[in-house]
Amino acid sequence: MPHAVTHILIPLILLELIRDYFIKSKKKFPLQYVLICGIAGLLPDIDIFLSWFGLNIPHRMLTHSLIIPAAFLLIGLIANNRNKAKFRTLFLVVSFGIFTHLLIDALVIGPIIPFYPFSQLAVGLNLVSIVPIPSETLIPGIDAILLIAWLVHEEIRHKISSFY
Repeated sequence: MPHAVTHILIPLILLELIRDYFIKSKKKFPLQYVLICGIAGLLPDIDIFLSWFGLNIPHRMLTHSLIIPAAFLLIGLIANNRNKAKFRTLFLVVSFGIFTHLLIDALVIGPIIPFYPFSQLAVGLNLVSIVPIPSETLIPGIDAILLIAWLVHEEIRHKISSFY
């Protein structure tokens, strides 16, 4: 299973790249949205956190359904008014983060049930199983590569070493 770091880094990096190369307006799309997107990448695994407190919600069922990111997307699209631009962007960013988590899980570790509770149809691949590297070292290795690549990008693009 991808680690929490993976679920934070991938949406964070993707949205940062979109922000840097397509949106380009730092004022209209501040870094806080990128951070929120990264944190939203963890939301589908909230069932694990809740299980620590005795709430036994089956993992990868309701929280890994497309219903949740679709609801955030719908709210974001409905708030299509200049006065609600920040509200709209916030909901769209959260939807993107959650959807990214579902996509990672479906591709890397196997099927999710995207239309739960309306359908039991499971979709996904198990790409980890076809790689000849044990998942115990593959997943942390991917995390390390992602983090290093993102830091190199940030140094090249934003000169982060000048912040200290």
